[in-house]
Amino acid sequence: MDEAAVSLARAIGVRVKQERKGRSWTLDQLAELAGVSRRMLVNVEQGGVNPSVGTLLRLSDALGVGLPALVEPPAPRTGRLTRAGEGAALWTGELGGKGVLVAGTEPPDVVELWDWTLMPGERHDSQAHTGGTRELLQVQSGAITVAVGHEGFDLQAGDALTFDGDIGHSYANPHPGPARFSLAVFEPGVGVRRAETPNA
Repeated sequence: MDEAAVSLARAIGVRVKQERKGRSWTLDQLAELAGVSRRMLVNVEQGGVNPSVGTLLRLSDALGVGLPALVEPPAPRTGRLTRAGEGAALWTGELGGKGVLVAGTEPPDVVELWDWTLMPGERHDSQAHTGGTRELLQVQSGAITVAVGHEGFDLQAGDALTFDGDIGHSYANPHPGPARFSLAVFEPGVGVRRAETPNA
């Protein structure tokens, strides 16, 4: 991991551990609730791994805090400014693409704003999010293919798509040039459906 990735992994680890201990949950309880292995959770809390977006989503849902809360320090201000280049790069493609979380709101109705770049031949598969999740994206440059369940959509620069994020979906760039798109994710009721204790 590069220096930025190491710093992000440590910040995520501190926040996950803080949220878990604030609920008096053991490692085993959170691991079971999130559907991740205990070893993975230990590595995340120690900042020793750069967890996948899927793992972070499972942890944030289990903790009922929303994904942005795991990658941003708590900010009591009325506004939160993210300068260019300061977003959290939570996905990195093998060919240089990136999925950067640039802004997000607090629970219970979490909205995430992403800046995605896919290099030619790259693809990101996303598991189904929690029920009621909606996604909106717009291609800024290049072209991408979005698969939602069994449906496929080809989008060019300027095209936009709205779809259900609570079924499996993917973003791919099968074209010869890089593509960039903005993505907004709305996840309602984060933490509302989650019991305060994992044994409840």
